[in-house]
Amino acid sequence: MEQTNLTNQLLIAMPGLHDPNFEQTVTYICEHNENGAMGIVINRPIDVELKQVFDQMEIPVSAPDAGRTRIFLGGPVEEQRGFVLHTPCGEWESSLRIDEDLSVTTSRDILEAMARGEGPEKALIALGYAGWGSGQLEQEILDNAWLCAPADQAILFDLPPARRWDAAARQLGIDLSTLSTESGHA
Repeated sequence: MEQTNLTNQLLIAMPGLHDPNFEQTVTYICEHNENGAMGIVINRPIDVELKQVFDQMEIPVSAPDAGRTRIFLGGPVEEQRGFVLHTPCGEWESSLRIDEDLSVTTSRDILEAMARGEGPEKALIALGYAGWGSGQLEQEILDNAWLCAPADQAILFDLPPARRWDAAARQLGIDLSTLSTESGHA
């Protein structure tokens, strides 16, 4: 069976997916290969602002609005670890370049730049990530847990988080409210 690479795609939870970690989520896939997949949930803001992260990491803030960015729960794995999904890519100490415009960075230097108002143009900051072992994500897709759609920067960064699930599905011409929560096979 040929491996489908889902890097730079959106995973849209089907209405029948009742896992509390992923119910009604949109997950941006940062990396997908024969070893598994890694993604960041992009529509689960938490009650934490970047200022609290700066304070905890003792990063001085000089940009007036730098700390007002809302943090997201990126997934159930390593929830204490931070990930910055951003554009443009830039030169940071620890980045995974996803495509010519998007990277995910885990190093302190990007946060320090953001505190100075010199960070990337657009960024989504998440604590934790979603991970799948080899073949696990492919099986979940076959089991009708997820829809896949091309990534769209407007959905990733501009749309209010509460609208991202429906908007991602609408890219495919799908209205999630009309889908059955029951899976079946013909």
